[in-house]
Amino acid sequence: MGKLDGRIAIVTGAAGGIGRGMVEAFAADGCAGIALVDLNTEGAEAAAVAAREAGSKTIVIEADVTNEDDWARVIDETVAAFGGRIDILCNNAGIATASSVQEMGLDLWKQMIDVDLTSVFLGCRAVLPAMLEQDYGRIINTGSQLGLRGAPNVAHYCAAKGGVHALTKSLAYEVAETGVRVNALAPGPTQTEMLYDLPEETIEAIRLEVPMKRFARVEEIVPTVVLLASGDGGGYYHGAVMNVSGGHVT
Repeated sequence: MGKLDGRIAIVTGAAGGIGRGMVEAFAADGCAGIALVDLNTEGAEAAAVAAREAGSKTIVIEADVTNEDDWARVIDETVAAFGGRIDILCNNAGIATASSVQEMGLDLWKQMIDVDLTSVFLGCRAVLPAMLEQDYGRIINTGSQLGLRGAPNVAHYCAAKGGVHALTKSLAYEVAETGVRVNALAPGPTQTEMLYDLPEETIEAIRLEVPMKRFARVEEIVPTVVLLASGDGGGYYHGAVMNVSGGHVT
C-alpha cells in the first residue's frame, strides 16, 4: 500500500526538475492518475512514460498556467480522464531570470509575477470547487527559500515566491474547516535545468551561501511533497511553508 493509493493528482511544470520528481514519486507511492501540465509536452510525455511504468495512468495537457481559460481546460480534462475526482494539486511551474532592481524592465518583473505567482492563484481557484465538493484535497504550492530570505539580482523571483507563501497561508485560513489542506514547499537551490539557466556567477554565489556548500538533489526534495500530499500523514499540515533548504534558511 502506497501513501497515495487511488489518488488523482495534477502537477504543473511536470516536464522536468522538481515537477518530474513529483510525478515519479507520486507514481511510486500508488497514485492512480496523474495529469502532467506543461508547455513542454515532449518532456512531459517522457515523465508520463516513467509514471505509467510505475503503474499510474497519465495524461499530458499542454497549457499556459498564466491563462485562466487553460486552467478551466486542465480541470475539465483531468475530471474527464480520471472519473471525477481531483485529490492533489501541485502548483509547481516556474521560471528563473536574473536582474538587479535598477536594471530590471517592467516586462521582466511582470513575467515573473505572472508565471510564479499568478499561476498559483489561478490553479488554486480553479481546483477548489472540485475539492470542496468532495470535502478532500491537498494543494501544494512551490515557493522557495529565497521567498523567505531574499537575494540580490532576483528580487522579482523573491517577491513572487514570498507571495506564494502568503497566498498559501491566506487560503489555508479560508478552507481550514473543510477537508482541503493547503501548504507550500520552500526548497533550497536544487539541481535542475531552471537553476542552471541562471548566470554562472549567480549560481556559484548561491552555492557558496548554502551552509552545506552544495545544491539539493531532486530526490531530496520530493519526499516532503509526498508527505503533504498524503491522506493521513499530511492531514494536520495546513498553512505551512516547508523549509527544505540545506540550512540556507534557519
